[in-house]
Amino acid sequence: MRNRTQTRHKSKLVLICEGAMAVCLAALGAALGLAQNPAQASPANAVVLDRVVAVVNNQAILVSDVDEEVRLAVLDPGEAGVVLTPQRALEQLISRALIQQQIRQEDAQATEPTQADVDARLKEIRREVPACIHFKCATEQGWAAFLAAHGLTPKRVGSYLRYRVQILRFIEQRFRQGIRITPEEIEAYYRETLRPQYTPGEAIPPLDEVAPRIQEILLERQVNVLFDDWLKNLRKQGDVDVLDPALEAPETPGGAGKGGA
Repeated sequence: MRNRTQTRHKSKLVLICEGAMAVCLAALGAALGLAQNPAQASPANAVVLDRVVAVVNNQAILVSDVDEEVRLAVLDPGEAGVVLTPQRALEQLISRALIQQQIRQEDAQATEPTQADVDARLKEIRREVPACIHFKCATEQGWAAFLAAHGLTPKRVGSYLRYRVQILRFIEQRFRQGIRITPEEIEAYYRETLRPQYTPGEAIPPLDEVAPRIQEILLERQVNVLFDDWLKNLRKQGDVDVLDPALEAPETPGGAGKGGA
């Protein structure tokens, strides 16, 4: 991944403007206005505009996207009690952009979720996410209070959940096929991992009762390995530029596809 934080080629500036045309036009308009009226150039009258912090294959990521990603992290049950940093949020956005671009190249319709899929995911979040339980999100009044407290809207949450479900479906279709979990692997997990979690005297569920769930866990592990390797290669092959040095983070597999998917 190439990080350019000082000198920019003219061609790269063109790509950035193409990726965030509205932002560039606003900046241009503001600059022309200041040129015509120098009095407006004082800090008291300065206008704060959105800005591009990264470009992923000509697709711009804005600082407002990073801020919103941090707020949306409250919807992820796996991140309960964990504060998502702007650096990590940008990493998730970069990974997600790469995955979505790949989905469009392959077959977006095959992974497009139905409204019922999105609604089911939303219902699950309102019922189970710890932050939502505090607000009693199962009620409309509680859900509205939760959204207001985190600076979110129903429309934005719906869009976010839609592409999260789509990415998860893509990962399932691409990486899960062909993976086989043997009875021996299930039994080994039950004996070596599950049973030791129970304290003496607790009733341990029989193997045949928990075998389906163990199989899901083992499948998920193998999918994670395949997905992380694929995402690493996708980033190496792509053109990813982080333009804000304050948001640079150590290179990682990304992990945004599922979690940050």
